[in-house]
Amino acid sequence: MSQTSNLLQVLKKQLRGQGKTYADVAQLLGLSEASVKRLFASQSFSLQRLEQLCDWLQIEFAELMQQAQQQPQLTQLTLQQEQEIAADQLLLLVAVSVINGFTFQDLLSHYALTETECVRKLAALDRLKIIDLLPGNRIRLLLATHFSWLPDGPIQRFFLHRVQQDFFQSRFDKETEKLLVLNGLLCSSSNRELQQLMTRWAREFSELTRGDRSLPMDEKHGTTLVLAVRQWRHVLFDEISRSSVSNVVDK
Repeated sequence: MSQTSNLLQVLKKQLRGQGKTYADVAQLLGLSEASVKRLFASQSFSLQRLEQLCDWLQIEFAELMQQAQQQPQLTQLTLQQEQEIAADQLLLLVAVSVINGFTFQDLLSHYALTETECVRKLAALDRLKIIDLLPGNRIRLLLATHFSWLPDGPIQRFFLHRVQQDFFQSRFDKETEKLLVLNGLLCSSSNRELQQLMTRWAREFSELTRGDRSLPMDEKHGTTLVLAVRQWRHVLFDEISRSSVSNVVDK
């Protein structure tokens, strides 16, 4: 993680710790809340604005930098760690939930978990170095902002299976849903540019979820965004392509 990313993560922790929201920051800086979210997502805060926020939060900029240098660097788990989580669906449920900002009480309120079960699963995540389980069952996440599951790893395969089964069983015609299917011809450089855009969209999605963590749980809803791109066309197009037709004729 870059120093800028670490710095902004510490800044957001300070905001959450003092009960301040993006709306409060927007009012302080004379910006819209959407503009503030974009500043965090694009990591484009000016030094002047950072110093203004530090004064407002009553923290020295040097102290902010010191804390930033101590931020966790875990961006991915090992294959063994993912296998252990994927083998225990209750552990996977708790892991995904705490990554999304659930507290101990949120876990007990939303799921049919006993306190003992919940503590055991959190202790397992602590052992795996995903969280620090603090006194009073407080949870400190040890993952970097751009944390991701292993490509084609146990967790990704689990969710891909569920996505194929459940996610697309919808008409995507509700106010909270949207489906875009686009087809086109792209050269390799344009494909790489598109993948870079997808990476930025994923980072902005992550920033939005982190920005909403301070909101009450009843104001938030589980939201899944699927981004995918590959050099692919439907088999129908291959079946009637000139090459396939000529192969049939030659036979």
